[in-house]
Amino acid sequence: MRRLSLLTVSLMLPVLGAATALPVAAAPVQQATLVAIRAAHHTDFDRVVFEFAGPLPAERDAVYVPEVIGDPSGNPVPIVGDAFLRLRMASAVGHNDNGDITYGPPRRTYALPNVMQVVNAGDFEGVLTFGIGLARQASFRLFTLTGPSRVVLDITTPFRTVDVRAHFLDLTRFESGVEPYTRAVSRPVIPPALARGALQRLFAGPTEGELAQRLRFVDSDATGFTGLSITGSVAKVQLTGGCSSHGSTFTVADEIMATLKQFPAVRWVKILDPSGRTERPTGNTDSIPECLEP
Repeated sequence: MRRLSLLTVSLMLPVLGAATALPVAAAPVQQATLVAIRAAHHTDFDRVVFEFAGPLPAERDAVYVPEVIGDPSGNPVPIVGDAFLRLRMASAVGHNDNGDITYGPPRRTYALPNVMQVVNAGDFEGVLTFGIGLARQASFRLFTLTGPSRVVLDITTPFRTVDVRAHFLDLTRFESGVEPYTRAVSRPVIPPALARGALQRLFAGPTEGELAQRLRFVDSDATGFTGLSITGSVAKVQLTGGCSSHGSTFTVADEIMATLKQFPAVRWVKILDPSGRTERPTGNTDSIPECLEP
């Protein structure tokens, strides 16, 4: 009986050893949840802050790109600006379990010297992507802060700006039939191309505060503009993308004309459709394309 007991123990030892060698399951990686986006101007830079609930995103990188591509669509994301920063943050989400956005509007405009727009370009498989539209490419610093968790972009503003006005539809005036239907808001623009800068700011749209005041940008299906020229008091500008009034008496033409006519060098404005057509292409008179007729 003694020898049988020893044999039994010796047979059991390898089994016990194998059991203790089983791999331990790795703890799940915690995802950061984006809860707020803020931006403000400081003395020499614009700061954009992405605030998270939980930990910081495990990976963060920012790079200048010729255009921002959506993830996972692979399509270009429309953003206003002359330079584009793409920010990617991994192990991070911008939605809750119901699929609802957790950080507010995915597209927002800022009236800052350099930062014009911050636009979501992807929230897919734990990777958050944002495009930042800038007035000019400039050096930047990407870093993190804690308590709460924040990813921060400081983008320098090594230039002078001049305040101009962009004219947006005022819904309260329009609904009450009180003209003018546009209201002007101030925007910083880099000289000397003030008219072009004003139109860029127009196409960027109202800020969150201005949206709360019922200001809207009516794009009439246009995604942007090109070929702005001013000759002999006549400004010409061509729309890009689409062009349709959708039967409305108020179109993007009203906003463009009011925005351009703030400049002493502009008395008349001719707006061309994406194909380069307008109703009165010559002469000292305003002109719109047929697609913007009611």
